[in-house]
Amino acid sequence: MNGMSGSSQAAPAPSPSAFFQHRRRHHGGMMHMTFFWGKNTEVLFDGWPGTSLTMYWVCLATIFVLSAASEWFSRCGCMKAGPASLGGGLVQTVVYTVRAGLSYLVMLAVMSFNGGVFLAAMAGFGLGFMIFGSRTFKDTGSNNNHPEIQSHC
Repeated sequence: MNGMSGSSQAAPAPSPSAFFQHRRRHHGGMMHMTFFWGKNTEVLFDGWPGTSLTMYWVCLATIFVLSAASEWFSRCGCMKAGPASLGGGLVQTVVYTVRAGLSYLVMLAVMSFNGGVFLAAMAGFGLGFMIFGSRTFKDTGSNNNHPEIQSHC
C-alpha cells in the first residue's frame, strides 16, 4: 500500500530520560527550579547574558526597563475610556497588546529563577508604579470637589 511493505513498525518513542540527556548536553545542565544567585544564567535567549558581568548588568537593566515600561503602558492616557471610535479602539488594542507582551517577557525572564533578575523586575514594576500610578507625582489635592475621581484603595 503506497509503496510500503506489508509489515511496518513505527520507531519507538524516545524516553523522557533521553530528552533530558539531550538538554543536559545542549545547555550544559538542567534549568534551575529554585532561586539562585549569580551572573552565570540564561535569560530569554539562548546564551544571553552569558558569563560576562557587564552583560549580566545589561540584562538586569533591560528587565528593569521592560517592567517599568509595562507599568507605563498600563497607565498611559491611551488606555482611558473615551468616545467610541475605530481609531481609538485600535490604539487601545495596540497599547494593550504591547503591554501584555512586555509583561510576558518579564514573566519569562523571572522564570530563569535568577535572584538578580527577580529583584530587577520587582524594582522596575515598583518604580514604574511609583512614577506613573501612585500619588507621588500627582496633585490629587485639587480634585477634592470632584466626586467622580475616587481612590479605589
